[in-house]
Amino acid sequence: MGKVTGFLEYTRELPERRPPSERIRDWFEIYQPFPEETLRSQGARCMDCGVPFCHSGCPLNNVIPDWNDLVYRGRWRDAIRQLHATNNFPEFTGRLCPAPCEASCVLGISEPPVTIKQIEKSIVDRAFEEGFIKPEPPAIRTGKRVAIAGSGPAGLAAAQQLGRAGHDVTVFEKSDRIGGLLRYGIPNFKMEKRLIDRRLEQLRAEGVEFRTNAHVGANVPVEDLVKEFDALLLAGGAEQPRDLNVPGRELQGIHFAMEFLPQQNRRSEGDSVPDDQAILATGKRVVIIGGGDTGADCLGTCHRQGALSVTQFELLPKPPDERSPSTPWPLWPMQLRVESSHEEGGLRDWSVSTMKFTGDQHGHVRQLHVARVDAKLNPISGTEFTMDADLVLLAMGFLGPVKNGPIAQLGVKLDARGNVSTDERYMSSVPGVFAAGDMRRGQSLVVWAIAEGRKAARGIDLYLMGESGLV
Repeated sequence: MGKVTGFLEYTRELPERRPPSERIRDWFEIYQPFPEETLRSQGARCMDCGVPFCHSGCPLNNVIPDWNDLVYRGRWRDAIRQLHATNNFPEFTGRLCPAPCEASCVLGISEPPVTIKQIEKSIVDRAFEEGFIKPEPPAIRTGKRVAIAGSGPAGLAAAQQLGRAGHDVTVFEKSDRIGGLLRYGIPNFKMEKRLIDRRLEQLRAEGVEFRTNAHVGANVPVEDLVKEFDALLLAGGAEQPRDLNVPGRELQGIHFAMEFLPQQNRRSEGDSVPDDQAILATGKRVVIIGGGDTGADCLGTCHRQGALSVTQFELLPKPPDERSPSTPWPLWPMQLRVESSHEEGGLRDWSVSTMKFTGDQHGHVRQLHVARVDAKLNPISGTEFTMDADLVLLAMGFLGPVKNGPIAQLGVKLDARGNVSTDERYMSSVPGVFAAGDMRRGQSLVVWAIAEGRKAARGIDLYLMGESGLV
């Protein structure tokens, strides 16, 4: 694939990021344009490796060597056709996925891996620019109706697949705009929302109907959907945040990340947030508890809002700078990751546990009382210290789907982790009710959500028609 000697001739290259001093003053994406010739040489690095482990590294089983080769040869129309064969929304994964495919790239055993993620993003962006991507409505309608609760990547992928199979699909979204966490959880500097909007234009042209401000299990009775539709897909995500139950948690100024991030996305959309509800980092000493992607999203958002200082605490030990021996190729490597937000400023600290919060006479948080922890996460005596804070953001992950909605109302069975339990067709314990994405597998990646949506769509199609041509 690519050029036979390409991996010997070219080194790995990535697009440059805009300078931190520039990008923290706006909400646009951070990367500079990547020249076509450089992209083609990066595609040339893909080896004829015999067994492409990148396939197994990707939850979507993207046929990566094929579109690397097509980019190298300048066959952009064929490249997007090959990419879309397994991935409905490569513009999302190309920006947001941590690229497990690159971690399992065979070239990565001894050299830097192929820049798969950047090639993927470039293919779809070029395809939109060239007008290669058009609506693909079905030739025949089946007359079957499918309701989808949730418009994140899993719900949207399932909607497109089912719509193209000829079913009448209606997507119900509790928020005022379509997109789920893509819309209100991912900051604009990681993915601008115009990318969602242009996909929604395609889905609408293919016959998918969207209803906003439609909260299934609240103002949209789930029993009505079961009666009115031939199948129901639950794709509402894992929205139950992990809390920190320590003394002082009730103080003002302590918020979940998913209370903070959506507000800024609304501002970026042109909405106003009432002053008495606003959560802003402007001029404040901010502490973020949690060292993952959500914490990094909070960090970048705080920089752009003009925080006085930002500190990010992580309970676990600091990962090694290089791949840990415990996660050899082709496994996803345990190693330190430096996101764009970390380049922009702030302090990071590991093996830190928050023991309590204290506040002022007005009931507002002013300090965290923390301690170092050992390998078993137990506090180490004598390591206690305090950290001043005016705003604390809890970004410690999620515990699974919210239970007091359609899950409880339908009475679907849950697995040991509290997620919706399904069979191999992604159908729950209630006939005709399916689940996909984080609601079924727990907090995960955008690439897994799209893969889950596609698999659930095939299961629904089989349930409705007895056979399916979806993959």
